[in-house]
Amino acid sequence: MMLDIDTQEQNKLEGEALALEQKLKTHCVDLASDRVGGETLSCSDDFFAEMENLIKPGRGIFIDDKFTDRGKWMDGWESRRSYGRDNGRDFDWCIIRLGIKGVIKGFDIDTNYFRGNAPESVSVEACVSEGQPDENTEWHTVLEQVSVEAHSQNIFEISNDTSWTHIRLNMFPDGGIARIRVYGEADVNWNDFIEGELIDLAYIKNGGKALLVSDMFFSEKSNLIMPGRGKDMGDGWETKRRRDPGPDWSIVKLATEGSIEKVIIDTCHFKGNFPDTFTLEACVTSDDDFTDGKQEDKWVPVIERTKLYAHREHLFMKEIVPANTEKFTHVRLNIFPDGGISRMRVFGKKA
Repeated sequence: MMLDIDTQEQNKLEGEALALEQKLKTHCVDLASDRVGGETLSCSDDFFAEMENLIKPGRGIFIDDKFTDRGKWMDGWESRRSYGRDNGRDFDWCIIRLGIKGVIKGFDIDTNYFRGNAPESVSVEACVSEGQPDENTEWHTVLEQVSVEAHSQNIFEISNDTSWTHIRLNMFPDGGIARIRVYGEADVNWNDFIEGELIDLAYIKNGGKALLVSDMFFSEKSNLIMPGRGKDMGDGWETKRRRDPGPDWSIVKLATEGSIEKVIIDTCHFKGNFPDTFTLEACVTSDDDFTDGKQEDKWVPVIERTKLYAHREHLFMKEIVPANTEKFTHVRLNIFPDGGISRMRVFGKKA
């Protein structure tokens, strides 16, 4: 007898788990996302669903009547059933190269839509490797084996100060996982840059973080500082339509304190919904809490209110108000009255 369930129902976090997810998403970046260069390298088994799904955007979808020649199609990584194994393996594993080398602060191991086929428990190991890990690689446990819930986001915070390049996700004894998010902080070797070089201090792979926005109804705040140009209108930061003068705003913590000498505002793909005008402000602070108007008096103008146009890169250098000698830690992009921006680049020199 089949269970009488709504196959499209989403499991949502609440309470302490929701607060922890919000903390990790605010102060960390997803080091493993395929959008920042993360890659699934190998796994023990992905008979039913490919390992590459683990690091894709979103939480995955479920299509009731979609099957493949191997069975039910699932949007995640799923191994075959483990009973009858004769290879001596009592768990399945997947190795992921992080797109950003960094210090891991937590995980979201999401079994979304895996109801009768989720693993009982998981663990995570990490390593530092210049190339692809092999049999000689030394793995270190960063998340001890722990039970997970089916069809749920399983959020874990860890305490670890080591910078890692790869992780190995283990699931016991078998089953399926929709997505994994590896929350952490980028470990940037500033010696890789030439002295005096203009660096994109807002760029996510350099350690920039999208901290807070007034609204992100249509798309995520972190899209603003992702690699490349947006692939479509969904690959940017877009707010809902305001019925007042605005503005909407986005606060980004720079990768390191530095000057602001060149700014690019890209409205790629935003043709009927780009902002009319924008301003850019900056401040110096060691506090990342900007909620409820906190630290409002610290913002100073970087670019005065300026016209924007559809589907184009806008370059600003002469328009920048502060001198090159002034240093900042955060920027705030204000858009009037609302709309969408694909990317923001903030180039400067490290202090």
